[in-house]
Amino acid sequence: MTEFSSWEKVRSTLPWLPEYMWQRCVRRLPVIRPIHLIIGVADHFEPSFEPEAPSTYADRNTQVRRLKKWCREYPVALGAWRDNEGRPFRHTYFFPAEQYDEGLIDCLAEHCQAGWGEIEIHLHHGVGSPDTGQNTRQKLLEFRDALAARGCLSRLNGVGPPRYAFVHGNWALANSAQGRFCGVDDEMQILADTGCYADFTLPAAPSSAQVSKINALYECSTPLRRRAPHRRGRDLKSGRPPKIFPLIIQGPLLLDFGRQKQGWPYAGIENGELTTANPPTMRRLGLWQKATITVRGRPDWLFIKLHCHGMDPRDEPTLLGAPVQQFLRELLGHPRQGSEFLVHFVTTREMANIILAAGDGLAGNPGQYRDYRFQLIQANPAQVI
Repeated sequence: MTEFSSWEKVRSTLPWLPEYMWQRCVRRLPVIRPIHLIIGVADHFEPSFEPEAPSTYADRNTQVRRLKKWCREYPVALGAWRDNEGRPFRHTYFFPAEQYDEGLIDCLAEHCQAGWGEIEIHLHHGVGSPDTGQNTRQKLLEFRDALAARGCLSRLNGVGPPRYAFVHGNWALANSAQGRFCGVDDEMQILADTGCYADFTLPAAPSSAQVSKINALYECSTPLRRRAPHRRGRDLKSGRPPKIFPLIIQGPLLLDFGRQKQGWPYAGIENGELTTANPPTMRRLGLWQKATITVRGRPDWLFIKLHCHGMDPRDEPTLLGAPVQQFLRELLGHPRQGSEFLVHFVTTREMANIILAAGDGLAGNPGQYRDYRFQLIQANPAQVI
């Protein structure tokens, strides 16, 4: 996790502010009912994270204790709330490739294979000095194959090499943070070559890595070998299957004028992050909906990609406690649930599959397309009891 000064936050807002203002003028929620809310959480899952010393790692015993506690408490805390298909609210655990630990992965994989989430790939690199493309490729391939050997990740139509979703550490996807936290200009091409079907890094605000294209589902511009090709791209459209992978699947990015600090209103950045300081609420859900992140031509399927740092001890009471429980209670018990909107809790893989189904022109209940293209490697995933 990276801390940002007030000046950095203001400066990083300027590139995307014009697009935001335009969207607020032209984007409206669809009139068709019900609206399907497709909600997923990209969890930047780092058992080693030390809040007081973020540049260091917690010792392994602490990591094991944190992870076992999470896996033990998560089903108890959140298992009662189910979506339109009876699925629980799940996290997709983007585990850092550079911190691979067989024992930790095995523990987390068991938790996921019991139906509580899925594991995908996270990578911090180029922090002390710029990384190289060769090293990045090797690290991704080694971690990809290690996860696949443990029944994680997916395959296209159930066959072929492992495929994965990706989140870049410190937001610096394809060397987009002014040379910091990456160093690999052709990273997007490397992701494509190693089996990444979708990137879930964005939004990056208030980081300088934030691009001007916001609240979108799109294909990167080409060539993928150049720095930050995801700064531009063609929006996904129903009836026009995408050809360029990885897809860019963004979460909501807006200005929130409803916040208060010491009793005074102020405009904050709404970027879909779940923290103790900014827990999930129905008011925030309204903002996430206003982002209207859809596949063009399928306006009744709204995609809400949130993110968090599940292993940050400061946020655990929010992510496993009363704030998220209250949000789920209000969301699923809302009078409009069923008539005005239907809720679908998804993993990021399932979200990508539903997006691809929309691109192929499919309609109806999006929940039926969770395994549309990319299917879990595990042959017989356990069912949630």
